[in-house]
Amino acid sequence: MSKEAPRGLSRRSLLKASASVAAGVAATAQAATISGVPQWLPFDHNGPLHYDAKGWQFLTADEARELEAIAEQLIPADDLSPSGKEAGCAVFIDRQLAGQYGTYERLYQQGPFVPDIEPGSEQRPRERYRLGLEQLGKHCQQAFGKRFSELDGEQRDEVLKGLESGEIAFEHIEAKVFFTQVLQNTMEGFFADPIYGGNRDMVSWKMLGFPGARYDYRPYIDRHNEKLDLIPLSIIGSSAWNRKG
Repeated sequence: MSKEAPRGLSRRSLLKASASVAAGVAATAQAATISGVPQWLPFDHNGPLHYDAKGWQFLTADEARELEAIAEQLIPADDLSPSGKEAGCAVFIDRQLAGQYGTYERLYQQGPFVPDIEPGSEQRPRERYRLGLEQLGKHCQQAFGKRFSELDGEQRDEVLKGLESGEIAFEHIEAKVFFTQVLQNTMEGFFADPIYGGNRDMVSWKMLGFPGARYDYRPYIDRHNEKLDLIPLSIIGSSAWNRKG
């Protein structure tokens, strides 16, 4: 004699059970009301407000002056845009060095590593900048009797070319390594979102015609080969926003 297979839950029974559980949870849950701007939580010390702070966060005033001179020479002012100094590239670098980039805090540097792949320099960006700017000052004093920031344009170019080629020798850090680090970070500061301290007033975005961090481009997808003249938008607002170091 066959036995009847046990019946499982019907859809109606499952829905009733789910509704009962949901009602019980809703009755006991505590409601929370959020008003204003939510507090920045992930990596809080390195959040947006970190970049909005006034003054130099890592660099000394002397270091900042020399770094601004380098940025000014790497990206000189012309008819298209202001210089790297005026665009706030040194401010961008300063904020990065003050945060987790400067310490490589979030960069994995423990083994094991893949063979023949260098795990990275033992010097953190903070150390590279501190040593590099110190050695740059010593070289310029020995060669010209002046700081880098006091040199004329031709002399600055001469020094930067010497760093890039490795003809100028530094102690405790390779001049080429320092030059590459500064060049890379200066370009990043010139083109990054202004929330990070550089690209002041979105000067590079205006130069390129880049519309910025807009959340929706659907109205413009089908408009090919048109000059849209959109006002650039930062993560924090329009191009009217400005930042000073």
